[in-house]
Amino acid sequence: MELSAAVKSWRDRGFAVLPGYLPAEVLRPALAELELMFPSPQAFHDGSDPRRQRFLEDEFAGIDSFPFASTEISLLAVHDLLIDLARTLLEDDDLRLYTAEAWAKYTGAADYDQALHRDYLNHTVTVPSADPRFRQLEMFVYLVDVPEELGPPHLVPRTRTTGFGAKPNWLVPGPADVADDFVEPGHAALYAHEVSAAGPAGTVVAFETGTFHRGTGLSRPGGARYSMQLGYRRAEVEWGHRTGWVAAGHEPAWYRFVERATPRQLALFGFPPPGHPFWTEETLAGTALRYPGLDLSPWRSGQRRDHAEGGVSGEPPA
Repeated sequence: MELSAAVKSWRDRGFAVLPGYLPAEVLRPALAELELMFPSPQAFHDGSDPRRQRFLEDEFAGIDSFPFASTEISLLAVHDLLIDLARTLLEDDDLRLYTAEAWAKYTGAADYDQALHRDYLNHTVTVPSADPRFRQLEMFVYLVDVPEELGPPHLVPRTRTTGFGAKPNWLVPGPADVADDFVEPGHAALYAHEVSAAGPAGTVVAFETGTFHRGTGLSRPGGARYSMQLGYRRAEVEWGHRTGWVAAGHEPAWYRFVERATPRQLALFGFPPPGHPFWTEETLAGTALRYPGLDLSPWRSGQRRDHAEGGVSGEPPA
């Protein structure tokens, strides 16, 4: 899908599917480290990987949260191509990454077939907004090919769900098996309007938190699906969040990621950009102690430029 068509689909339907958006050379370093996090398909299915037990019975047990054991997969979550896509769809340059997860699914490990639902209950303290300024962007990023038999997400165009309020959140095709006013049964007809997001490795499925979608089951014998789920938002959308990054700010994986990340990538986590008044000799020295492997020259250059322009003291340059 061309980017202009993706923008139109995002605006009109609430989602866009971009097959193979990330090229093979971008995926390659992440794939080389995939087994740091998850069993290979063969090792899972033949039982030779002792981590196998973790993934059984619970469909969400295969989720790892950022920062990942694989630094390459952490860096992929904030690759420039994904940032560019988020900037285009959200129509803003000042963005935040508010969630990042990697997810492994294996045929037969659990029931991955879900009811149609929206994600807003754990992505915002409010509700989804139709205003383009306040939309939140979720992305499924396929690390491997995800054909129909490996459980691609299915999505329903927003035009089919116009008029739904904050409740219900789950639309069950048949009778509901729980008594919950966020669950509404009898929506079998809506499932006929699902759009499959099956696609090759590198595919990105971009959708809003207000878009109804669902995970589907894996049927391929010996199959596995590896993907990431990311959340981007404008910096001003402070009510949209899922993860406080500082909670992982002293983990080894966080240090490994930060010391290889760029200023543009770190800004997604609230790291002050070069030229920001936060950067002084004191804070630069402290940051050098905390992250000895981080190249601070962009921030030092920004501080020197700000001084030259009178930006730190607030006085005009001489």
